[in-house]
Amino acid sequence: MRTPLSIGIVLVLGLLALWGMRRGWLRRETTSVAWVPDLPSVPADGDLGVPRSEPFTATYVSSTRAGDYLDRIVAHDLGVRSAAVVQVFDAGIRITRIGASDVFVPAASLRAVGTTNGIAGKFVGRDGIVVLTWLAGPADERGIDTGLHLRHPADRPRLLAAATTLIAEPPSPTAHAATKEHS
Repeated sequence: MRTPLSIGIVLVLGLLALWGMRRGWLRRETTSVAWVPDLPSVPADGDLGVPRSEPFTATYVSSTRAGDYLDRIVAHDLGVRSAAVVQVFDAGIRITRIGASDVFVPAASLRAVGTTNGIAGKFVGRDGIVVLTWLAGPADERGIDTGLHLRHPADRPRLLAAATTLIAEPPSPTAHAATKEHS
């Protein structure tokens, strides 16, 4: 008689734990929508401009609030870890995901590109995760860190170099002078 009771208690506790995790995930989603109400839509292939890199096979790890690699954003499928193909274009960075919504980081929104040992959902060590820091829209003051773990470590420097070319640079003095002449 004690064994069925013990099994019943363990099952009830297991179900309560699962229910609590699901409730926490839904609460996190509600909070995340407040931080990131909308994401930029992925442009059609013809509107992306010239490719600045080849496609890289990666794992989309997660997106977090900028500067806090444990504060995961789950709204808009950003919390879903998935296989992905990442490519840099003139218009921005397209992350095509399998089993989740695609993500597009417009060039004008990209603030920084770097690497880290880990981000919510994955720790690999040795700066194995590429992090794109970007703004999701005009209301986003803090920004988003998106983590990508590339399948081939040799691709990491190529993705970093291509993505870095998108970061807005201040206009050069010659460009400023040319603008004044045309005014």
